[in-house]
Amino acid sequence: MTLRQLRVKASGLAAVVTVLALTLAGCGGEGGDGGDSSSKQITVAALPLADDAPLYLAQNRGLFKKEGLDVRIQPVQQSIQALPALAKGQVDVIAGANYVTFFQADEKGTLDLRILAEGARVAPHMMDVLVPKDSPIRNPGDLKGRKVAVNILNNIQSLTLDAILKERGAGLPEYRQIAFPQMGAALEKGQADAVHAAEPFSSAIQQELGARVLIDGGSSPVTSIPISGYVTTRQFASGNPEAAAAFRRAVTAAAKIAAQDPEAVREQLPKYTKVTADQAGSIHLPAYPATSDAAQLRRLTELMREQGLLKKELDPGSLLVK
Repeated sequence: MTLRQLRVKASGLAAVVTVLALTLAGCGGEGGDGGDSSSKQITVAALPLADDAPLYLAQNRGLFKKEGLDVRIQPVQQSIQALPALAKGQVDVIAGANYVTFFQADEKGTLDLRILAEGARVAPHMMDVLVPKDSPIRNPGDLKGRKVAVNILNNIQSLTLDAILKERGAGLPEYRQIAFPQMGAALEKGQADAVHAAEPFSSAIQQELGARVLIDGGSSPVTSIPISGYVTTRQFASGNPEAAAAFRRAVTAAAKIAAQDPEAVREQLPKYTKVTADQAGSIHLPAYPATSDAAQLRRLTELMREQGLLKKELDPGSLLVK
C-alpha cells in the first residue's frame, strides 16, 4: 500500500466520521433492519488497524451470531472521535480504543469507563521510530531536542518512547502532532526529524522513502504493554450484562484464534483496510491477549502516573467487566 493510498483512505474515513453522529443515532437498541429481531444489537465503532482484527474475525466467523448478538461496525479514523458518541449512548462499544485517552477521560469524569476485553498489546516493530536514510541521527541519544512526529500528543506513542529513551539514558525529543497519513511527507520535507509510525504506515514509509528504523517501538521496557481494548460505559455494561458478557466471550474467542493463527489475521486485513493480501503478509502485528489482565493494565497506568498523564492512582481492575 502506498502512502498516497493511505492518505486517501484517511480522507475517506474523515468523511465517515463527519456523518457518524447522524448514522449512529439510529443504530442502537434491540433488533434492527436486516437482523434477527431476537438478537441484541450492539453498535461498535472501530478503526481500520490491525488492533481490531479479532472484532472482524468474530463478525465474519459468526462468533457474535452464535452468542445471539447482531453487531454493527461503524468505522472511525481515531477512537477518540467516537468518545462523545459513546458517552451519549449513540455507540455501545469502541474497539481498538487507546487506553491512555480513555483512562484520562475516566479520571476527568467525562466518561464512566468500563473495559469489556483487552484488544492489543505492544509487539516488536508494530510501531517504529523512523528517520530519513541519510539522517545524521544514528542512535537514540541523537533524538534529544529533535522534532519527532506522533499521531496524538501526550498519548501512547510519546508515553512508550519516553520510557524506552529513559531506560537507555537518552534525552527526550520534542513532539509534533502529525497524523499517520502525513508522516511520510513530513519526514521527506524535513518538517520532522523522525516519525513514530504505527503499521501499516511504518512499512509504507520504509518502502517508499527508504527510511531507517532507529528504534523498535515495541522494545523494553514497554514490550507487551497493553495499548488498546474494547471499551464501553458503566451504564451500558450494567444495563446489558448478558449482552456485555456475550460480546466479551465472542471477542475473546476471536483473540485466541488471532494469537494462535496470525494468518487468520492477515486474511482479515484486506477486508476492512486498504492493505492488499501481499502487503498483509509482511506487516508487523500486535499481540492479541486472550484474557484481560489487571496486572498488565497496571503497568500502563503506573507509567502514565510516572509521566504525569494521570494525576491519581487508578486501579484498572475496577474497570474490567467481569
